[in-house]
Order: sequence, then C-alpha cells, then structure tokens
Amino acid sequence: MFKTKKLEKQLQIKEQKVKKSSVNIQEQKELLEAEKIYRRGAIFVKDLISPSAYRVESSFLRLNDKFISTLYVVTYPRFIQIGWFAPVINYSIPLDVAIYYYPVDSPKILKKLKNKVGNIEAQLSLDAEKGSPRDPQLETALSDIEQLRDNLTQGVERFFQIGFYVTIYADNKEDLDKRLETVENIFGSKLIFTKRSLFTSKQGFNSTLPMGNDELYIVSNMNSSPASASFPFISSELTSNDGILYGINRHNNSLILFDRFSLQNANSVVFATSGAGKSYAVKLEVLRSMMLGTDIIIIDPEKEYEHLCEAVGGTYINLSLNSESKLNPFDLPRGLTKEMRIGDIIRSAVITLKGLTRLMVGDLTHLEDSIVDRALVETYAKKDITEDSDIDNIESPLMKDFEEVLEGIQGGENLAQRIKKYTEGTFSGLFNSPTNVNISNQLVVFSVRDLEDELRPIAIYTIINYIWNIVRSSMKKRILIIDEAWWLMQHEDSAKFIFSLVKRCRKYYLGVTTITQDVNDFLISPYGQAIVTNSALQLLLKQSPAAIELIQKTFLLTQEEKYLLLQGKVGQGIFFAGNKHVAIQIEASYTEDQLITSDPRQLLEIEAAKKEFEQLNRIQN
Repeated sequence: MFKTKKLEKQLQIKEQKVKKSSVNIQEQKELLEAEKIYRRGAIFVKDLISPSAYRVESSFLRLNDKFISTLYVVTYPRFIQIGWFAPVINYSIPLDVAIYYYPVDSPKILKKLKNKVGNIEAQLSLDAEKGSPRDPQLETALSDIEQLRDNLTQGVERFFQIGFYVTIYADNKEDLDKRLETVENIFGSKLIFTKRSLFTSKQGFNSTLPMGNDELYIVSNMNSSPASASFPFISSELTSNDGILYGINRHNNSLILFDRFSLQNANSVVFATSGAGKSYAVKLEVLRSMMLGTDIIIIDPEKEYEHLCEAVGGTYINLSLNSESKLNPFDLPRGLTKEMRIGDIIRSAVITLKGLTRLMVGDLTHLEDSIVDRALVETYAKKDITEDSDIDNIESPLMKDFEEVLEGIQGGENLAQRIKKYTEGTFSGLFNSPTNVNISNQLVVFSVRDLEDELRPIAIYTIINYIWNIVRSSMKKRILIIDEAWWLMQHEDSAKFIFSLVKRCRKYYLGVTTITQDVNDFLISPYGQAIVTNSALQLLLKQSPAAIELIQKTFLLTQEEKYLLLQGKVGQGIFFAGNKHVAIQIEASYTEDQLITSDPRQLLEIEAAKKEFEQLNRIQN
C-alpha cells in the first residue's frame, strides 16, 4: 500500500514537469516569433553598410555603382627590398589590401629542403661527369637553400605561406582596367608577377574584407625576412621627442616635431616661388628655435625680418653706403684655441679675401692672382700680423692699406686703381672702416636692402665671412639664415665660399639655412647641388612649372609629389629630414602670425594699430 502511494506521487510530479516543459516550449516559440517580428522592423549596422545591388561577373564585381576587381601575387623575385609595396600604397586610388600569413612547421620544411638539396647536388654531379658547363642558376639555388636551412635550424628564420591580395575600385569598367594595368606595372617593375582573379572575383573581394576569410588561398612560400619586407604600411610619421614644431603632417594630421641638430648636420635648404610662404616658414622656425636658446643670425635682402627682430628685442644692422654700421673684411677671428695655428688662420683669411677681390674687381689673370696673394700677405704684415703675432691684441688692416700695398708692387698699379672706388670713390663708405657692429644678441639681422645690386654679393660675402669669424671664435648653438642665396650662386667665388661654410659648420655647432626662389640658378650651379647634398633638412613649398622638372630630378620626387608642389596652397609642401619626408602644412598661432607675417595688408593693419595705440598712450599721459 505504501509503495503504491509513493508511485502515484512520483507520477504526479512527472506530469507536472511535462506540463511545465510544454508551457516553456510554447513560451519560447512565442518569444522567437516576437523576436523575428521585431528584427524585421529594426535597423542594424549590417543593414546600413550592405550594398543595395550586388552582381558577379567573370572578371569583376559590381557593387552598387562601383566596379571591383582583385589582383593576387603569384611569384616574387630572389630579393625584395623593404617598403617595395609603397608605390602602390601611395597610388592615390581606393584599394583594399589583405595579407595572410600561414606559419609552417620548420621540421617539415627542413625535410623537404634536405630532399631538394640532394636532388640539386645529384644534378650538379651528373653535369660534372658529363663535362657540361656549370649551371649558375642551380648553384645559386643550392647556396640559397643551404643558407635557409641554417637559418631555420638556428631559429633565426621561420617559414610561412603568404597570400597577398589587392582589391581595386573604380567608377566604370574602363577606369578599372586602367588602374589594374597601372598596379600590375608597378608590381612588374619590382619583378613581382600578379594575376587577376578571373571567375573568382567574388572570392577575391571577400578575401580582402576585414573578416579574415581567405577564400582564394593562393599562397607563396617565404621565410621571415622577405615576409616582413612585404608589410605594406610604411609609417608617415616624422616626429621626435626633442625639437620644435615645423608643421602638421598632411598624411595623418600628426605633428612634425624635429631637432635639426640631431641629424648628421644641421643645414637646411628652402625652395619655393615668391609668395609661397618660405620666409613665413623660416621666421616661424626662428621664433620657436629662440625659445630653446638657439642664437639666430639672418642675412635679410628685402627687410622682411625687421618687424620680427623689433618684436623680440633683436639687433637689426642696416648696411648701406651711408649707414653708421661698418664691417672690415680684413678682420680675423679672435679667442681661438691654441690648437689652431696663427699661420693657418692668416692663410685662410688671404684665400677668403682673394675671393672678395674677384667679386670687387672682376676676374683675375694668373699674374694678377699672384700679385693679389702677395699683396694680402704684406697688408697683414704691415700691421705686424704674422705667424708669431697674438691676434687677440692686433689692429686689423683696412682696404686702404691693401690699396697702398698694391701700388707699391710692380704690376699692381692697375689693380690698385680698380680697388680705389672702394676706398675713395662711390663705394668708399662700406668696406674701408673698422668693424663697429655688435652681434652679441640672440637674434641679429643684417639688412642689405638699401645696397645697390652691384654691391649686394660683395656685402653678403663680407657679412658671412664676419659671421664665420665670430662662429669660430666662440662655440654656441647657432643658426645662420641666408635669404635669397641665389645672389651668391651667380659668382663662383661666393658660391664656393658658401659651400665651404656648409661643409665645415657642423664642427662649430652651426646650422646654415639657404633660402631661394630662383631654383634653376641655384641648382644648375655645381656648388648649389653640393649644398643641397650637404643639407640634412630640406623644405620644398609651391614651385613654378619652369623649375619643377629640375626639382623632381634633384629630390627624386614621385609624380604625386610633383603635382603636390605645383598645386599646393601657401604653406603647403614637402618636408625632408634625412631619409624621410612627408607632406607638410605650416601652421602658426595668432600671436606668431602677427609677428612673422610678410603680407603687406597685414603689415599696414599692424602699423596702423601700433600708431593708434601710441596715440592713446600720449592722450592718457
């Protein structure tokens, strides 16, 4: 009786469970149906990104109004260089790239390589027995396989199978074919063979989606080193932990922060057409470099730096025939180390002054060159400046002394007459007086705007020589800026002097910036080309069509970079630092812009505001 009641109770519990489960199943069905109804009316991300039309052809894919086709790499050359894929990445078309890396166990590969080595050695031995000529291809293959075996055994390399796919987009079939052909040619120029995904266009497109599904699975065998070189995404970053802000990286809107003194040399060249923003960019660098304690010396041919100099409390030296500022070309550097011999310093000065003499009187014959050389040595000797002198306590000779020495040398009378216009004639007010300028300020600007065109190269040459003497006398972190440097490139002696300065300045913690808008005159000169080669920092802004071919050849620019320089706006260009370069947009803050602008309208507005402010001050006082 007891057992019967217990069984009945168990049966009742089971019946209740069955009823509950049937209720649960019914509820689940109702929930699923409700979920389906809800999803029909809901919008998800995939609904937003999915195409409205999709059509598969044998050689391409039609996705909405876009035509799509995929290339895959079949074979690689024996050697590939790092960044070989950069030309395709830089090709300004929409494309997707997918690279699939499939690791392969080294023991399996080593076993296959061992068999391959045996086959090749057997073939070589057979050829040798037959007396056949050596086969360089087989010998090279054997050498490569043996090296790979060593690297795999030592764990230096790993082995992969790699699938490399590129999907290209276009608005019509003709454009698609052109783009495919261009990309194929780029690959072909690297000796890399590609094929189009015929009858597998859908699989090719799916393989380059960000889903990680390789539906093509067309792979090539490759070890670690070339596999890493195949990584296509070359960084466009050009920044460092130290230095100043040069501008905005137009590739990715990052900051271009750089210290020019961290490179192999601190020299810089700036090329641009008039109004492209070259002086603006250089002034911005001046302001920001001064904040880091760098001394700046500027040679200003057009009085563009006067407002900036006045704003930061710099020294502005205006050189002209009637100005009170004088420079003596015969000055020698003072305070040099004991390691530098006085005789070498005098000889260096004589060579520099011979170049200045050629600028002043024109070309010299061999006899005249010899006379000038002797006269310059005697001019210094006239003031008791010899190899035994203490040059820290001397009185430098003047141009008049040089003229008098020439008059006393047989054959030098004609040269003395040609020098006389710089001592007594029209140009006597500039080079025949002791130096009375002081460049101890952090910013010093030499203006030559008020000089006649004939005197400008001579004056700039003299200024640079004077600055060079100061630089050698005391080592400090300095930047020398030579604006409109093409003035000096027109004369061989001055061009040679600038080139010598650019080559030697690194030892004295000096960086030379040469700026020019006449690119052809500068680069055609062999010294101009050498100056560019010896400048680790280069800034190219907008260029004229007449100069762009020479610029492209000199700086090895791509077609896209060439068009960027032709069509760029003010302040846009290409910034080179060592082996790297990026597209740059030069940006200044409002305060910086007010200090460095060269726009005549802005300058007039600033001048008017300044006068109004001064008037208000007078009224209040």
